[in-house]
Amino acid sequence: MDDRNRGNRGDREMFDAVCSECHKETQVPFKPSEGRPVYCRDCFAKRRDSRD
Repeated sequence: MDDRNRGNRGDREMFDAVCSECHKETQVPFKPSEGRPVYCRDCFAKRRDSRD
């Protein structure tokens, strides 16, 4: 399998962030933008599940 495939997340650069909901430190696979909320894995899942 080619290392450039999107499915290969083993060496993806991670960025430090603070969850906008629970305020825990977390890491995300994108550079957080000023003024945009960032959620930890748990809060993101809760928000996703509540939309269904």
